[in-house]
Amino acid sequence: MTPLPPPTDPSQLSLLALFLKFLRFGALAFGGPVAQIAMLRQALVDEERWIDPGRFNRLLAVLQVLPGPEAHELCVHLGMIARGRIGGLLAGLGFMLPGLLLMLLAGWLYVTWIAGDAGLTGVLLGVQIAVLAIILRAVVRIGQHIIEDRLLAAIAVASLLATLAGVPFWIPLAAGGLAYAAAQRPLIALAVVVAAFAAQQFAAPATATALVAGAAGAPITLLALFVAGLKGGLLTFGGAYTAIPYVRADTVGRGWVGDATFLDGIALAGVLPAPLVIFATFVGYVVGGPGGALAITAGMFLPAFAFSLIFFERLEAVVENPALHRLLAGVAAAVVGIIAATFVQLGEATAARVTAPLPAVLLFAAALTVVWRVKGAWVTPAIVAAAALAGWLVPL
Repeated sequence: MTPLPPPTDPSQLSLLALFLKFLRFGALAFGGPVAQIAMLRQALVDEERWIDPGRFNRLLAVLQVLPGPEAHELCVHLGMIARGRIGGLLAGLGFMLPGLLLMLLAGWLYVTWIAGDAGLTGVLLGVQIAVLAIILRAVVRIGQHIIEDRLLAAIAVASLLATLAGVPFWIPLAAGGLAYAAAQRPLIALAVVVAAFAAQQFAAPATATALVAGAAGAPITLLALFVAGLKGGLLTFGGAYTAIPYVRADTVGRGWVGDATFLDGIALAGVLPAPLVIFATFVGYVVGGPGGALAITAGMFLPAFAFSLIFFERLEAVVENPALHRLLAGVAAAVVGIIAATFVQLGEATAARVTAPLPAVLLFAAALTVVWRVKGAWVTPAIVAAAALAGWLVPL
């Protein structure tokens, strides 16, 4: 049996070498969080042995209950192991930089050459239909990991219906978390449900009015874009797809960008070497140029840096609390409902632009079949490319 090489001492890395190491990881970060985490594990746990596999697994478990992209948070923490907090900062920046630069370039190309080109309407519509299939598969995949009993399923359905009714996102999140945490105390759980119902009845009309007013001409500011990204970063439970409804509410919901362009951003994020939440950079660029892109990106990634850099020493002990586990499980179930509602809303907006329903339905079904049955880092780029070709060849 071949002996293992001695563990690498990451503290001996210079700050520049550490940054370049994670910059390389970022340039190779295709295929979503599973592939990204596997790459980091192979390089830094199996080969260089920065930490032992058991500690890596515990670290990953902690990060999965926190909001934010897990692979990025993992880089920040591994950078901290190497060179302290400055190491964590450099590792996180290195990992996100390739995707950020590529998305800035994509945003510039889209705004300068692609948006408004009538000849590309079918191509973009084909891509948008395929992205809907990818989102639906993500909703099911996330739900399979989160919905473990009937109460969680009920929370997800209630969250779906509440979101479609225009209820503010925080009400289903809070009600779902509290109801599941108090489920073993029926009277408290019933009180939470009643309070949530009352809050929904009060908030829904006001929210509808606010959305209409916002769509009529809410001002676009760097602060508003930063807050839109921050909201997505703080509420990204269970995977990057959970950021979609919050960024959409603060951009599409305010009339700053259309659903078609929003879906184009998600498609681009799926083929770049970056966490999927980099779609926010595209939306920020379309809405507010380079400054808007950087503002929304800063908000989106700030929690991923902050939780690891500031709070991690306390988190491992906190997440051992069973009551917190139930609270987070209820919140996560509510998030599944919110993503499902966003899929419905995006689907309605896309269907309104379709002129040939049968080819569009066939394209959606084909994309959904492939993304459901085939695995691999190449699947999403291949689906997007094939859908673009189909949209170019066949009227949709």
